[in-house]
Amino acid sequence: MITERIENLVKQLKTRKVRHIIYLICFCLIVGIFVFRFYTVFAERNRSVFNVARNNIENGTPVKVLEIQETDGVLYEPLNIKHNRAYISGGRIKLFHTGQSLGDCKILSVSNRLDLDSGMYLIKTSGCNDGLKYAQNKQRGFYIPVSSVSGNTVYVVNGEVANVREITIAARDSQNVLVKSGLQNGDMVILSNVQNGEKIKIVR
Repeated sequence: MITERIENLVKQLKTRKVRHIIYLICFCLIVGIFVFRFYTVFAERNRSVFNVARNNIENGTPVKVLEIQETDGVLYEPLNIKHNRAYISGGRIKLFHTGQSLGDCKILSVSNRLDLDSGMYLIKTSGCNDGLKYAQNKQRGFYIPVSSVSGNTVYVVNGEVANVREITIAARDSQNVLVKSGLQNGDMVILSNVQNGEKIKIVR
């Protein structure tokens, strides 16, 4: 019984109509595979890939900026105190003066004579506990972050371009720099890493 069915099926497959159907199905499968492959390759070639370098060249490197305004600010100079005494080098002597605040205490006197034993200058304080204190130097001027300064230069916004600007530094601490000259009110100091002449885009 099964053998007869198989023989009938084979006979049917041998007919011209069935063969044409099989050929048509195979042809459609081959065309479908070719079309699908062509479409995937075409779509891959035309897929938009985000390129950071190209985007920066075309639209400008995204940067953060600080608009400069002359203001009253404070720089903090460290002073290590023991028994209400501290010793500093000659290069720092001008940063301290009598009556200067150290937070919860103050400077009593600043010696103008070099201590021969230590090679340092003596500062006497009043009411200070032992440890690190910070003298407050209040001045008016242009304050910018230390991280935005490279040597004696900063980068400022000039239209859509970053331009290097030479500055004169009056004083600094671990966080900020007090600029004596080279900047004016309204200047936009760039806080991001850029190069001179580089096209930029300000990030608000």
